[in-house]
Amino acid sequence: MSQMQVLRAVNYPRMPWKNGGGSTEEIARDAGEGLDGFGWRLSIADIAESGGFSSFVGYQRIITVLQGDGMELQVDGEPSRALLPFDAFMFSGESQVACRLLGGPIRDFNLIYSPQRYRARLQWLDGESRLYSSAQTLLVFAVGEQVRATLGGHAVQMLSRHDCLQVEGNAGLQALELSGHCCLIELSHC
Repeated sequence: MSQMQVLRAVNYPRMPWKNGGGSTEEIARDAGEGLDGFGWRLSIADIAESGGFSSFVGYQRIITVLQGDGMELQVDGEPSRALLPFDAFMFSGESQVACRLLGGPIRDFNLIYSPQRYRARLQWLDGESRLYSSAQTLLVFAVGEQVRATLGGHAVQMLSRHDCLQVEGNAGLQALELSGHCCLIELSHC
């Protein structure tokens, strides 16, 4: 039987970046403490000015602008497309990465995971969605003020802005019904 918990945005711990250039609100992770030992980690970062990103050797990163005009990344010397709100972009955690803000400060949403331990899928949804997943871990991150999530026979869960529903131990194919603007992340062991 899967275990479900709602993580409230007001309770997310704030922690410094590895490079000391800013701070992150950590939403959830599978294990470890600080910035080491996790297989996957979900967070929100505030980027006040253009600059370099921290290195996460052995990890993949998927980043999405949540608020602000957007940014452009230089990944190992190659420019990315302009990353606008809710436009996901993946890169290696060990790449040399610098960002250039396209306007003022931004908030971004980050999934960092070990591809040796997990397969990951991230998708942004808006409106009514009915999906099916067999991933062991499901995360529903609310962007809208009121997001409704229902998994299988579990009770309806209501999420406020930046709350996250975490489902662990999903066994078999489960129906997931979502209503509102949110991100669905599916993580499966390799």
